[in-house]
Amino acid sequence: MKKHRIYTISFASVYPHYVAKAEKKGRTRSEVDAIILWLTGYDRSQLDAALSDKTDFETFFAQAPRMNPLRSLIKGMICGVRVEDIEEPTMREIRYLDKLVDELAKGKTMEKILRAA
Repeated sequence: MKKHRIYTISFASVYPHYVAKAEKKGRTRSEVDAIILWLTGYDRSQLDAALSDKTDFETFFAQAPRMNPLRSLIKGMICGVRVEDIEEPTMREIRYLDKLVDELAKGKTMEKILRAA
């Protein structure tokens, strides 16, 4: 199986783009962080360590303490593909995060983004 190039890119190199996308639309870094923590189960210090260690995407998701089971409720298009149709697990996790940040930038409430009841 051919490995996607994005898997070897450090999460830390993409993280500022997530934050910039959110801030450009009046949202905050702390909201981006809350999304990441919700999705992955990392705590603040673990996220900081992954960023400072320049952990690659594949490792970032593979070592996540607890991927949120509610992530299966994330639906819709991202990068021209329906996120729920992505079969490759790591790419699906990456696109879940992309979709959540996109929803944040589009003005959805945190309650809706985090699939709260």
